[in-house]
Amino acid sequence: MLEAHDVAAVRAAEGAVLARTPENALMRRAAFGLATTVLAELRTRCGGASGRQVVLLVGAGGNGGDALWAGHFLQRRGVGVRAVLLSPDKTHAAALRAFLLAGGQVVTAPEDPEVPVPELVDTAGVAEADLVVDGIVGLGASGGLRPTAAALVAAVRAPIVAVDLPSGVHPDTGVVQGSAVRAAVTVTFGSRKPVHLLAASHCGRVELVPLGLELPPATLGSLERAEVGRLWPVPGREDDKYSQGVVGVAAGSAQYPGAAVLATSGAVAATSGMVRYAGTGADAVLAHRPEVVAVSSVADAGRVQAWVVGPGLGTGAESVAVLEHVLAAGVPVLVDADGTTVLAEHPELLARRTAPVLLTPHAGEFARLVGGDVGPDRLGAVRAAARRLDATVLLKGSTTIIATPAGDALVNVAAGGWAATAGSGDVLSGVLGALLASGLDPLTAAGAGAHVHALAAELAAAGAPTSATPLADHLSEAIRQCRAAQHHDTTSTDAGRSR
Repeated sequence: MLEAHDVAAVRAAEGAVLARTPENALMRRAAFGLATTVLAELRTRCGGASGRQVVLLVGAGGNGGDALWAGHFLQRRGVGVRAVLLSPDKTHAAALRAFLLAGGQVVTAPEDPEVPVPELVDTAGVAEADLVVDGIVGLGASGGLRPTAAALVAAVRAPIVAVDLPSGVHPDTGVVQGSAVRAAVTVTFGSRKPVHLLAASHCGRVELVPLGLELPPATLGSLERAEVGRLWPVPGREDDKYSQGVVGVAAGSAQYPGAAVLATSGAVAATSGMVRYAGTGADAVLAHRPEVVAVSSVADAGRVQAWVVGPGLGTGAESVAVLEHVLAAGVPVLVDADGTTVLAEHPELLARRTAPVLLTPHAGEFARLVGGDVGPDRLGAVRAAARRLDATVLLKGSTTIIATPAGDALVNVAAGGWAATAGSGDVLSGVLGALLASGLDPLTAAGAGAHVHALAAELAAAGAPTSATPLADHLSEAIRQCRAAQHHDTTSTDAGRSR
């Protein structure tokens, strides 16, 4: 798993290391890792590093110091480096000395400069650089870039390597308020921070430089493909259709029969056990998925290990009764779509449940559930909702965020917006319900299912818009790719989970 620690945890761990190491030793170690990445980028993008031109955008404090020390190492490797000092009076003194001794050039560019910004941009040479290093602000900053820094960044034509995080993006929330850097690569130190999972489009590829920090257990992470493959339930030699988990699906209506088809399709593809459907869409479901056992009422569905309820169900009295029935069944329940609207109107139903609940709203449904918009801090909002509702919450989006009542959270970043199509959420609900029925806990089921769902959308799209039905049809291939990835993960000795 890719783990992330918040700023407070990282700073505490760094403080412990700083107390027992020589002055600037930790910064030099971090900067050497940064310089190594910059050299690799120059070789890849420019065919070599010697004679290439790198510009450092240097702010106050540690991130600017990291950039200057990296410039020191780059100069010694034959790279021409120019540092643009955005806060000359607060520049890290030792790092600046080392940079100048190595032959680095310096341009002073404070805010509200006497020299016009266009002239500063020209003097800084950012438009002609082969690569630019963003060392403008660090973990303690918030808000967008100030005008001079924003103008310099806007003039950059080369790839940007960000130091620790892209300047202008909040380290703990990933929120962008104003101008911010979009990096091709972000080099971070000691641990990933939430920004690297929550603002992937600004961070680019993330490279981690270990610093030997002793960190507490992470409460935020992202499942990697090989891990999803290991987690995915597959039948063992002694399994049968019942032992793999039976999922019940209460979805669809006369108005929305397609929701029933899509939700059951997701459940069927996710595992090779059994899917029981209960509702008015039985004929449509059987026409598309004859392997499903279909009845007209949840009361007649028989025994299941988890329920999916809500997609296309409607919000009338009958839907309330269906939701009340499944929440009282004593098995995990996934509530989606219309089910979340019913819960928003009848919160007492959630209070009566006797087993874990996974809620999967989109932004509008989330607002109805909690009585307010998600807001810019999506991670904070989902964690607060999970605590308040005492349920695991999955907020859909190209960056999907999942949180438990205890505050543990997973993030899944899709390769694009291919799943942003009507009905794809119904498919996801079926996938997650099947994983719950297999015995996975709600957080793990949600993280693994979101990963496979996003991959299936990418495969179905193949570079062009797609729809929910092809997405469902590509779930098996997505699962196969995750299963195959575990065999290429040489860091693990686990050959996969067998049920």
